[in-house]
Amino acid sequence: MLDAEGRLRDLSAHVRDIAHDVLLPSGLARIAALDPRTLPLVEGAPRIGACVAGTGKFICIGLNYSDHAAETGATVPPEPIVFLKATSAIGGPHDPLEIPRGATKTDWEVELGIVIGKTAKYIGEAEAMDHVAGYCLINDVSERAFQTERQGQWTKGKSADTFGPVGPWLVTPDEVPDPQQLDMWLEVNGVRRQNGSTATMVYGVRYLIAYLSQFMSLHPGDIIATGTPPGVGMGLKPPVYLKSGDVVTLGIQGLGTQRQVVVQGGSPQG
Repeated sequence: MLDAEGRLRDLSAHVRDIAHDVLLPSGLARIAALDPRTLPLVEGAPRIGACVAGTGKFICIGLNYSDHAAETGATVPPEPIVFLKATSAIGGPHDPLEIPRGATKTDWEVELGIVIGKTAKYIGEAEAMDHVAGYCLINDVSERAFQTERQGQWTKGKSADTFGPVGPWLVTPDEVPDPQQLDMWLEVNGVRRQNGSTATMVYGVRYLIAYLSQFMSLHPGDIIATGTPPGVGMGLKPPVYLKSGDVVTLGIQGLGTQRQVVVQGGSPQG
């Protein structure tokens, strides 16, 4: 838990992880009732992992910002474009970002993430916000050559290890009065590449939760990445892609920041 002074407090005596029943309204209420001053301080500068555990589905929405669709030469779709990112891509907000073997067009995307807190199935927009545990910052890293030139679904270009930095914080809805009014930005090597706002989302948070629940059950811990504003590398003229040694920083108003150093990946794992 982050206290009022921005210091890390240890929750491990009260919850095993931020997952499953902890994400239910009752679980979050138990955490909210704790006095942060009674929790031990976390010393030093530990690695921060993903802000939610037990994620069964990592669902992404494509071309959900009208200005981003325009920069890529695409038209805004009549219904949300839905694809999945492998959950093995999930990592901490400051972990190294690995360029996968054979990649040539690794790109960045700052996105608002929705974390589901209560099972949603065939719900309407009026009920949607009751199913939100909180919001988080996501970098929906993409390998464009795998995504657009290797046939088939976008999932291939979205699912490499380290392509899903999530966090640093799970910010509960009481701290985000309007998820459709959040400024967002991303920089590569200190150069501002993305400047945007969730106000330009085509399909908003309420709509997306209700829409997705018509096709699949949404469970506690599931993550929805809601799309990115303009300024991705693919949309620049000429295009610019990530290379080893680059530093990516990004943030969303009230949700914290991320920083990733780009490294060449592709080593086999035993």
